[in-house]
Amino acid sequence: MAKVKENFIRGTNVLLQRARPRRMTGGRPRHLSQPMALAVAWMLVGASCLNAQKSNPTEYDVKAAYLYNFGRFVEWPSRVSAASEYFSICVLGGDPFGPTFDATIAGESINGKKVVVARITKPQDAASCRILFISSSEEGRLKEILATLDKTSVLTVSDISQFARRGGMIQFLTEANRVRFEVNLTTAEHAGLTLSSQLLKVATVVRKNDRSGD
Repeated sequence: MAKVKENFIRGTNVLLQRARPRRMTGGRPRHLSQPMALAVAWMLVGASCLNAQKSNPTEYDVKAAYLYNFGRFVEWPSRVSAASEYFSICVLGGDPFGPTFDATIAGESINGKKVVVARITKPQDAASCRILFISSSEEGRLKEILATLDKTSVLTVSDISQFARRGGMIQFLTEANRVRFEVNLTTAEHAGLTLSSQLLKVATVVRKNDRSGD
């Protein structure tokens, strides 16, 4: 399995190297071709985990895969990396993933830290999270949540409408039954996060200078 994973990632990385950078804020998003989108999605999924054995993954199987793999393409400040022995991926609000999320990442690690999933109800509890998925159930208090997290180095992700424009960092988009994402680079950099150029290349849009919104 390790050899299969190595070969798979090598092949998809070639595609990444050939990809053009995504369009910055302004203008219409540029979409990947279907073969490219699928290849990149499974590159982010990684081979040995995240329901790779499922022939028909659900929307939230794919989003769970992205959440795990965002951790491999984002660099946190050293003070954050040293603060905990775990790499925590948290879900705030209603959980659309269910127990499959926990099962899929069981035994996985990122940069030598065991990956764990935590469900939280208050944004104040997200301080120890590396990645926070904000459920659509929290849309009504999104401004409050993002304000609470403003001084932290938590990577915020959601599928709430206009999330990236409203100050979130990564927003999932579903188009033609395919999961894609856009990035608010300014907000991520403000939090001290460094996003890999590979990750930015496969985002449909990379936004700059969008720090907040309604």
